[in-house]
Amino acid sequence: MAFAPVLHAEWLKIRTLRALPGTLLALFAATTTFSALAASSDSSEPDSDPLFTALSGVLPGQIAAIAFGAMAVSSEFPGGLRLSLSAVPRRGRWFAAKAVAVALPALAVGLVTALAALLVGRAGLGSAADGLTPGEQARGVVGCGVYLMLMALFAAGLTALLRSGLAALSLLIPLVVVVSFVIGDAAGTAADFLPDRAGQVVMRETYDAALGPWTGLAVTALWTTGALLAGAWSVRRRDA
Repeated sequence: MAFAPVLHAEWLKIRTLRALPGTLLALFAATTTFSALAASSDSSEPDSDPLFTALSGVLPGQIAAIAFGAMAVSSEFPGGLRLSLSAVPRRGRWFAAKAVAVALPALAVGLVTALAALLVGRAGLGSAADGLTPGEQARGVVGCGVYLMLMALFAAGLTALLRSGLAALSLLIPLVVVVSFVIGDAAGTAADFLPDRAGQVVMRETYDAALGPWTGLAVTALWTTGALLAGAWSVRRRDA
């Protein structure tokens, strides 16, 4: 079977499985809400980073992106992969189509969400955001969209490797909630190379981390690529 009909079939699965559009809606709602709250509370802080404040709703919102990637793959496992693989015997092609079907809506919703978060964040910050240049704002929006897509794909690859969405979420949610925020600052420079912290540099107007905005996203992309390759290996080598 050619790739295009396989991709179409995977897109239909994502569109018709009610929980998956719900997670993307939650991504938008959580990100914009938390960005508005952060901007209204930090507008008087002279040392705050206005770009990061406006986009900071991505930090809790990314949990929904992770859940989207994990659920898109884990929905295949309760009955095994036999039904999907009977239609698409080439496992690598099936998994590639699944990854693309996860990536495209995650990127589209991520870009719209980042733009909305920036707009509500700027409104809350008022004059504190006047120093942001168009280039910095464009970089923040595009970078956030790419970051959310990468985190969704990271979760998808890990779910395929572990064959459990719950197991993937049990690893990734503590990583972005506990490790990065509680342990990250104490770990020093090494923490800058964690998949979430590396990618989040793109959200900052100024940064003093070991990585820049695009090199940080590249590090997150390497983590994601590794997870997808491991997931593809699991799909190809293990019993359906």
